[in-house]
Amino acid sequence: MNNKTKYDAIKIREDFPVLFQEVNGKPLVYLDNAATTQKPLSVIRKISEYYEKYNSNIHRGVHFLSQKATAEYENSREIVRRFINAKSTKEIIFLRGTTEGINLVANSFGKSNLKAGDEILISHMEHHSNIVPWQLLCEVTGAVLKVIPISDNGELDFDAYKNLLSERTKIVGIVHQSNTLGTENPVKAMAKLAHDAGAIIVVDGAQSIQHFAVDVQDLDCDFYAFSGHKLYGPTGTGVLFGKESLLSTMPPFQGGGDMIASVTFEKTIYNSLPYKFEAGTPNIEGVIALGAAIEYIEGIGLDNIYSYEKELYSYTAEKMSEYPEIKLIGSAPKKGGVFSFVIDNIHPHDIGTIFDLEGVAIRTGHLCTQPVMKRFNIPAVSRVSLGIYNTKEDIDRAAAVVKKVLEVFA
Repeated sequence: MNNKTKYDAIKIREDFPVLFQEVNGKPLVYLDNAATTQKPLSVIRKISEYYEKYNSNIHRGVHFLSQKATAEYENSREIVRRFINAKSTKEIIFLRGTTEGINLVANSFGKSNLKAGDEILISHMEHHSNIVPWQLLCEVTGAVLKVIPISDNGELDFDAYKNLLSERTKIVGIVHQSNTLGTENPVKAMAKLAHDAGAIIVVDGAQSIQHFAVDVQDLDCDFYAFSGHKLYGPTGTGVLFGKESLLSTMPPFQGGGDMIASVTFEKTIYNSLPYKFEAGTPNIEGVIALGAAIEYIEGIGLDNIYSYEKELYSYTAEKMSEYPEIKLIGSAPKKGGVFSFVIDNIHPHDIGTIFDLEGVAIRTGHLCTQPVMKRFNIPAVSRVSLGIYNTKEDIDRAAAVVKKVLEVFA
């Protein structure tokens, strides 16, 4: 698909075999894309191809299979570099996901650069993966964690952010797009202010990378982490982008094979970037298939995806507004395809169970954002989250289930 081709979600669906099944006797509708996306045939086949044709370890062997696997693995690194417009493949580190990427920065950069009294800023809308690593870092270094507040509609308080920044601020950790509220944060503007204060900025891109184009040079972020499984790729894969100037000064996060240049009992010399941060045998087939997932997304076009999902979200909001019992959590002016809601006196787990009985998969719970739940004084939410293969018919099915929920609990 190119930019002149009309977006065809029905045709896209044909590439996702998991969608063509029944759940509880009804055609599956999958609306839990913020938790994980489904995988197209090109990704599934790439994994099979690796095991069928060139299963081998990488960066180690001179034989054909190892050379082939290494070439495919490193080709994925170049695909990722191009996808996010990094300057060099030295800035692309393959990991298990966003969580490991943030932990790497906290443990490597953080422990090397922070001391007692330094400050780390995060927002009130962060996923636990962008809270707990910084808390652990504070416990070790004596640094102080400070929280940027959010408004009643789930928007970041930008003035509060500016006021919290000071010469003591060393790290800003911010989600690009919230998994619960859908809020898209002004990362580029936040990065400039962070740098003006002498801090670095670490961006959690788990919920943004699959929805709109990300240019790390334009954002001028210091680190950007995302997960392959949210990007229509395999689980257990992820990327940490880091500026080469920072990565080159940071110590390894883990020790082992492939991250070394030489080892003696007296001293170890570390490998060059990015391998210094890739200890041990990686998820080889997963990384190779992640490259295939990115090429699949590029074939559709992120601008096309952004426009389509924006239209589909508007349709979702319109259909759900037919039920005054629904209370939307997160209505920032700039937000992505996440519709989190509550219904008074009906627990989200009960809502989710009825959705499942009707063959519709949504997410319920605190969504690994317990501080957000506390901020809005709710125990949990029900969440509809959109992907490239969802249609207005899917939303109609979801709205019909809401009607049934209200009838059952009337």
